[in-house]
Amino acid sequence: MSVTVFATRAGVRAAFKPGAAGVPATDDLPPDGSFPELACIRRHVPPAGLAMAEMRAERVGAGADVALVAAGVISEEDYARALAAALETAFEPLDGALRARCPVDDVRLIEGAAAGLLPLAEEEGLTLVLAPRGVAARRIVQIAKDDPRWPKRFRFTTRERMVRFVLRHAGATLVARACNRLKDEMPLFSAAAPDRASRIAARGALALLAAAATVAPSATLLALSPILALVFLGWLGLRLISAATEQSRPRPLPAVADIELPIYTIIAALYREARSVEGLLNAIARIDYPIEKLDVILAVEADDLETRSAIARCRSRLPITVIPVPAAAPRTKPKALNAALPFARGAFTVVYDAEDRPEPDQLRRALHAFGRHGDELACVQARLSIDNTSDSWLTRLFTAEYAAHFDVFLNGLSHLGLPLPLGGSSNHFYTDVLRKIGAWDPYNVTEDADLGMRLARLGYRSAVIDSTTYEEAPARLGPWLRQRTRWFKGWMQTWCVHMRQPRRLLRDLGPAGFFAFQFAVGGNVLGALVHPFFLAGAVAFVIAGPPAGEDNEPTVAILAALYGINVLVGYFTSALLAWIGLSRRGLLPTAWILLLTPLNWLLLSIAAWRAAYQFVAAPYRWEKTEHGLAKSSRRIDALVRSLTDLERQLRGKAATSTHSLSKKARERIAALRCTSRQSAHKRRPRARMRGRLDARERSTGLPEDSSAGQSSRSE
Repeated sequence: MSVTVFATRAGVRAAFKPGAAGVPATDDLPPDGSFPELACIRRHVPPAGLAMAEMRAERVGAGADVALVAAGVISEEDYARALAAALETAFEPLDGALRARCPVDDVRLIEGAAAGLLPLAEEEGLTLVLAPRGVAARRIVQIAKDDPRWPKRFRFTTRERMVRFVLRHAGATLVARACNRLKDEMPLFSAAAPDRASRIAARGALALLAAAATVAPSATLLALSPILALVFLGWLGLRLISAATEQSRPRPLPAVADIELPIYTIIAALYREARSVEGLLNAIARIDYPIEKLDVILAVEADDLETRSAIARCRSRLPITVIPVPAAAPRTKPKALNAALPFARGAFTVVYDAEDRPEPDQLRRALHAFGRHGDELACVQARLSIDNTSDSWLTRLFTAEYAAHFDVFLNGLSHLGLPLPLGGSSNHFYTDVLRKIGAWDPYNVTEDADLGMRLARLGYRSAVIDSTTYEEAPARLGPWLRQRTRWFKGWMQTWCVHMRQPRRLLRDLGPAGFFAFQFAVGGNVLGALVHPFFLAGAVAFVIAGPPAGEDNEPTVAILAALYGINVLVGYFTSALLAWIGLSRRGLLPTAWILLLTPLNWLLLSIAAWRAAYQFVAAPYRWEKTEHGLAKSSRRIDALVRSLTDLERQLRGKAATSTHSLSKKARERIAALRCTSRQSAHKRRPRARMRGRLDARERSTGLPEDSSAGQSSRSE
């Protein structure tokens, strides 16, 4: 990192403590203000550009060369070549460099490239290939003044060339670690194929349940129904408790100087997202954060040429590193994220999806949250909200569900200090903690919820911050069903993984966390699976009554009442949380969609049973959701309204300023208006004639003849 104050987490807390004044880290600033890293290009860059770079570098705590590259004045490669020439060394393109020249194993090669440093063997000895970043160029130039021979041990290159070299020679190792690191190092937390004992236990439990249902169906139903109902009601109870917690309000952020901000890595895993790339990069560019301290990594499947071409066509000044992820099973988003993580330079890392549009203050709000808490806070979740609400009834339902989940449920869990099943996007992490806990599970198709639980089990906390990321929801039933199937399947995977050792899970999470996990993850799936049976049982009893001649008529009535209560309470709870969430979002005009809550539950049940089938038949299949299809945008509508209001205010101020003019000025304006009206009156006959001619032309479809036109013009 280029700013030494962020070398430790204590430094983060000190800088972002509410009311703390930003103290510039001056260790990296040139003592004489000369910015020696610019000496190699002073003859090629206009003085205004150099002055801008110097001021920007001093403000954000980066090298002036980095500021020039970020401003688009010079490319990274042109600067690296100029620096190499000035120091009388060479630029290393790495295109033809052999793997044997790099005397380190693949793992060290990947780590070195992530740090911007690569050793190469030469005839005269070992040479270090450097991709300058931060203030590295300044330090090297300063060292060269003391010992001109020392920098000749360096060759210079760009980060893009270094990444290409690594992927060419160590791509297989990179993707193998992305797929297998968690499974090999922490197998208890991996959703990869379970061990033999686990498979035997699962099959035995299913066989026992099937045998009981065959031999004594009534007794089995009688025994299971209360248990299922209690779990279902427990899930609903947890949601109601979360709704009763205090709503957090966005507070003004304390002023923090740009020089105090750390490097922040943004990772987006993209697959078949050519339509969404430009919008994503534009949204990232609008974030209120120094571009010199952003580290944007786009992980793209190597065979997704369309998305890679779309990225290449984007004219963005963002510092983007594209990681073409080699093809390997499983082809999932978490595998791509794992392939990108080794190249992350930031002290903090956030994950965005292709369709995400984060609010500009999100990174600063995340840092503020990290600064206010201790080392146990490892992740903060931004709230997600649907942007294309008006596209269809499905997107309106999606908007209500997201408002209930992120603005009410997760917010409540965060206030209660319970484990969070994270959302799939806008999760901000300490990068070192993310690496330490094994990063994402590539075999879990809802890697976010699993990661939130793993963080809690390993002693870390997650929290929700008051910043929103707007997303695009599927507007058609087919894509919606495939997406929900994947979510339910991932929650099944997450529950099974963490319940491999229930006693250890109870010890890791404590009683409150243990039951919150059961209800938030297991109850979510179970509620969708059993809902059709509860609904069918209650409806059948109401319509047909108890079976004739049955001795257990009271039992049937009790079960029917239990089913009906669960269904009605479920509908009420879901609608209540959605109503509260929509109210907090200012979207109550959309609340009429809650009348479709019963239909929504039936659709969720279809997705859950489809997920149960895939959980057995294709557990790692990732059903892709297409993006870039939205027809409406709440963000754009709000922007248009804001601009309209601003225009009205400006017009009102203009009218007010006219009244405040002197008497002489007002008389002059009145005279000008009178002259204008008289002139308009004289032009009116011509306008009427021109209007009649135009009307005749439209009615006949033919233009007037030239004489008529000349007559008209002569008038």
